Amino acid sequence: MTTQLRISRDWAIALGFGALGLALRLWSLGTPKGKIFDEVYYATNAHSLLINGVELDAKTGAAEFIVHPPIGKWLIALGIKAFGYNEFGWRFAAAVVGSISIVLMYFTAKKLFNNQLLSVFATFLISVDGLHLVHSRIALLDIFLLLFIQIAVLAFLHEKYWFASIALGLSVATKWNGLYLLVALALLVLVVDYRKYRYLGFDRPLLEMARKTFLLRLQQFGILPVLTYVATWAGWFATSDGWDRKWSTNPLKSLWHYHAEIFNFHAKLTQSHPYSANPWSWLIQGRPTSFFYETPKSCGSTNCAQEVLALGTPILWWAAVLGLLITLGYWISRRDWQAEIILVVIAACYLPWFAFQKRTMFSFYAIAFEPFLLLTLVYLLSKVLQNQKQIAVLFGALVLVNFLYFLPLYLGMPISYNSWHDHMWLPSWI
Repeated sequence: MTTQLRISRDWAIALGFGALGLALRLWSLGTPKGKIFDEVYYATNAHSLLINGVELDAKTGAAEFIVHPPIGKWLIALGIKAFGYNEFGWRFAAAVVGSISIVLMYFTAKKLFNNQLLSVFATFLISVDGLHLVHSRIALLDIFLLLFIQIAVLAFLHEKYWFASIALGLSVATKWNGLYLLVALALLVLVVDYRKYRYLGFDRPLLEMARKTFLLRLQQFGILPVLTYVATWAGWFATSDGWDRKWSTNPLKSLWHYHAEIFNFHAKLTQSHPYSANPWSWLIQGRPTSFFYETPKSCGSTNCAQEVLALGTPILWWAAVLGLLITLGYWISRRDWQAEIILVVIAACYLPWFAFQKRTMFSFYAIAFEPFLLLTLVYLLSKVLQNQKQIAVLFGALVLVNFLYFLPLYLGMPISYNSWHDHMWLPSWI
């Protein structure tokens, strides 16, 4: 098979999965009605950005103190611009980005394993994950954070470090926790560089080359992400109406002050919430977040329930926990580069949360590393020497059935209360 034909087939498969994913994400996207969960913040802020360039209170016109950078809300605003300030409009960008995420999964797996079966398997798994689907149908910031993380990692795998650094800057400009991955990949590329020069031998010419390479990495993973991040605040710079825009005559000092206040907010965010979940429980889906719940009248039963539950497909996530542990074991014993990059991304996006035990946290934050958690299962399948296809089909069928069973809770479909209760496999899900 020629290279061109192989590339065309890869794109056909990836875009096919993406198109199916988009169809599911756009289906009845305007339901539930109204702003659910934190859409009350992000959809509202996105609309203000579209109208004013900064976040202003719609009633008073006063500047609002906003605790997340603007890029994710600007993307939400694109959907509002295209389809209006309504449920479909403010959720549209998330649906498109979620579908792009599926396409990126294919090419990430292809770069990691150079195997079409494994790439298809990886893309199928993310396509039938409930947490990914729910995030793709609600105007929160996390699916946009995931997009930039996936782009950054894929660019990193291709050694396109300038492009990776821009994507990392955009991830931080969506939610600050993208900073952890920026630091992790910066350290990883330095480790990779060190290994290369150690292998070649540290003579004087190579030492000079290593110094120049280090300065290049400083520009790529230090300076460019900062410039990218600051550039995303263009709307705030361009107007005098933004929160504390006039705190100083120097706009950079005002921006620094703004960020100090944002940091203080996040550091002190310890208020209780009925769906807060410690990171220890995220992987096993111990306390999924309910984004919406009501008891409608029309479902064909006396008592009805309608919920949007940010629940990863249980069998898939529980299997992935085992996959993560085995992948870690493989890396410790064999130092496979595929296991290394997967584990670095998961660690950077997951482990820092354990340092903030008193902070209010939610299990849906796990979407930031969800594709890479699923890639541990693909990594394990890559180690199987026989019956790879049969194992992939059998496990895929099991996960698909599980996904379809929980689909009403992912799409917010009205069902009988008894059926809803049957879906609550663990008491902590209620």
